[in-house]
Amino acid sequence: MADHYPYRIATRSGDLTVIWRPGEGDAPDELLVDDLGGLLVFRDIETLRDHCDRNGRQLVWEGEGTLDLAAVRRWVEHPEPGPDPGPVPAGLLLEAWNFFEDLAHSVTAGPPLPTQGPVHDSAYEKVFGGDTLEPAADEEALTDEETAVVRELLRAGLDLWEEAVRRSGAG
Repeated sequence: MADHYPYRIATRSGDLTVIWRPGEGDAPDELLVDDLGGLLVFRDIETLRDHCDRNGRQLVWEGEGTLDLAAVRRWVEHPEPGPDPGPVPAGLLLEAWNFFEDLAHSVTAGPPLPTQGPVHDSAYEKVFGGDTLEPAADEEALTDEETAVVRELLRAGLDLWEEAVRRSGAG
């Protein structure tokens, strides 16, 4: 049986926790859903633990992560930096991208993510290799087209997240 990991999602309306499970073999990573394909979302750790105990799932608590979707939303919705916001961590956007892909193939309903092509692949490689979206002198910056497709994908992921949370009853 695959390990199950609590994964905290920081949102504008408070933290929620989902259960993430790495794929085995060639299977994709996934978020746990209920019998109807709705995302399992927990507002507190006690409810999460009760659910896992009732369903025979043992959580691995080492290195549990937190994804700050509020920061991702700020980057998506405000393309021009405000007064000294600091650089956007590329790792945060990459983590959100990966999370939204896991979410998209885990839930059965909601808006789809955009079809990805070569521009996405190029952007992903640049984001994967960077510390921030502000490149060092020897690094290549995202092009305007790459930035636009990353924003589009993350915006669609945020919409999918909001729909999944709404359907779960946690939102």
